[in-house]
Amino acid sequence: MDLGLSGRVAMVAAGTDGIGLAVARQLAAEGATVSVCGRSTGRLESALRLLEKEAQAPVHGVALDVTDHDAVEGWVTEVAGRYGGPHVVVANAGSPPEGGAERFAVADYRGALELSLLSAVTLSRAALPHMRSAGYGRVLFVTSLSAKQPIPGLALSNTVRPAVVGYANALVHELAAAGEGAVTVNVLAPGMTRTATLQAWADQLEGCVDGLCADIPLGRLAEPAEVGAAAAFLASVPAAAITGTVLPVDGGATRGLL
Repeated sequence: MDLGLSGRVAMVAAGTDGIGLAVARQLAAEGATVSVCGRSTGRLESALRLLEKEAQAPVHGVALDVTDHDAVEGWVTEVAGRYGGPHVVVANAGSPPEGGAERFAVADYRGALELSLLSAVTLSRAALPHMRSAGYGRVLFVTSLSAKQPIPGLALSNTVRPAVVGYANALVHELAAAGEGAVTVNVLAPGMTRTATLQAWADQLEGCVDGLCADIPLGRLAEPAEVGAAAAFLASVPAAAITGTVLPVDGGATRGLL
């Protein structure tokens, strides 16, 4: 299937490792010009070297923190001026710290909102005018399984991830009311995925990655490339009728009916 991404311009926040890098790699493999951002200059340089080996179009990257709203807006302006678009934005960010609800102070909840919700709001708001001008837009928010059902011990994530879904839903209906059907908005909700972050978490708990699969019907973790493939499809031309969807990539771990 031709995803129609050749010649498109895609931006992937926190795209220098883990799921973000997997998404960037898949978009690059489909022929999109890809720009990534990340806080670590070292990881950014490593990611760009990898992407350059696999890409069919230019790759670009900037070192920034997604909670720096001015920097994110500047990134969008730079990409639009240099390459056009963007046609695809993937609002991704690191995960809030683990812990129960009473462990955290109000400042911690505020920080989690900045990281997971407001960074996504900033990137999408900055990109939407360019998508309207281009007549094509795919806004993709990367959350987690906690956007669909709470995960014990992840109070911050359980609080802020559903807020991203609420914002996405608001965008969907506002765009539809304005007759802007060329721009779709969807949420990707990965479950347990075989990343270095997950491995470190399992090691910290003196557990093992394979032991995390007990509650996953598929019996294994998702691979980052599988999450990347789902993202690329949602970004594609054939996915034009899919908007307002929360797509779990979790091996069946989500138990809710809706």
